[in-house]
Amino acid sequence: MEFYAFHLMPWPHLPADFREKHPSAWVTLSNEVYDPEEGHRLYTRYIDELVFAEQAGFDGVCVNEHHQNAYGNMPSPNIIAAMLVQRTTRAKIAILGNALPLRDHPVRVAEEIAMLDVISGGRIISGIVRGIGAEYFSTGVNPAHSRERHLEAHDLIVKAWTEPGPFRWDGKHYNLRYVNIWPKPLQKPHPPIWIPSQGSTETIDWAADMRYPYLQTYSALASIKPVFDQYRERAQAVGYTASPDQLGWAIPLYIGRTDDEAREEAWPHLDMFANNLLYMPMDMLFPPNYLTEQSAERVLGSKRGVYSRKTWEEIDSTSLAIVGSVDSVLRRLEEAHKLLGFGKMVPFVQFGSLPADLTKRNIELFAEHVIPRFRGL
Repeated sequence: MEFYAFHLMPWPHLPADFREKHPSAWVTLSNEVYDPEEGHRLYTRYIDELVFAEQAGFDGVCVNEHHQNAYGNMPSPNIIAAMLVQRTTRAKIAILGNALPLRDHPVRVAEEIAMLDVISGGRIISGIVRGIGAEYFSTGVNPAHSRERHLEAHDLIVKAWTEPGPFRWDGKHYNLRYVNIWPKPLQKPHPPIWIPSQGSTETIDWAADMRYPYLQTYSALASIKPVFDQYRERAQAVGYTASPDQLGWAIPLYIGRTDDEAREEAWPHLDMFANNLLYMPMDMLFPPNYLTEQSAERVLGSKRGVYSRKTWEEIDSTSLAIVGSVDSVLRRLEEAHKLLGFGKMVPFVQFGSLPADLTKRNIELFAEHVIPRFRGL
């Protein structure tokens, strides 16, 4: 099993009256709330935490892309990845991921990933995503074109990485007279591609068709098994058996000295994450035509509770987060592994307003206790 430390780099300082006056921390929350001087301190701290995760023993560290929100302050994950390339020596750097439909120039993504791969000595994982629905409001991209832009951009990027240039690209959404990227990526045939997703039917099938590792994002435990089963079934249908390292689980996780202490320490920050930073109205999360009719029932069913406000008991009972002592966390992870059979574990080592001292201890305890227990599975 492989272990990747995930960080959203959130803005944790919301107004005291946030829940009463603001419908969401996405799109419409005024950037007057943001303080660049405090932002400077937070970026420095957050990058240090990911560097520490490598030192503690994680196989990789993860960054991702979000826009116009307090939930994740990485509108350009490739910039953060470039910083991590120079601060780390061993860990893979997983960009989870570049939101291809939101970009007008996929070749720029191909170039930047190739640069990072060469500079890092071949340590880049290139996650690609569609971007969540709220980001189509932020960028003005028509969500009805999301999937076809995503697939065309993917095909163009992979061809740019793997075929000699210059070549011409005449597509529906992208047209280029010359595609001839410099540099080319170091890893062959190209950097590994991962597919993080909320669980749409088309994305699962496509990831299995391409044999790309599939990563289920923040979801209730019971809703993940049907997704992983679909991936395995699709793999069988196209002629191979999916391996555990093709399936990953991303989840907020916190380890304390005892169950009670862990809950006491984690809950204020998990509450900030789940009920303030993540919360948004469903029409913002899933704008018209973002989901196909085929996917709407599954995704809306699995995500309806995720983006609503929740109590500790609701989060704990559905394993939307795993919080507890070392023994409790190990037991729950072992139960989840027996149910799901994943081969990549992606804990949110920091979430919400979790402070630096608790984040560092969380990383240390995970590396000391979880990684050795699960490494050989």
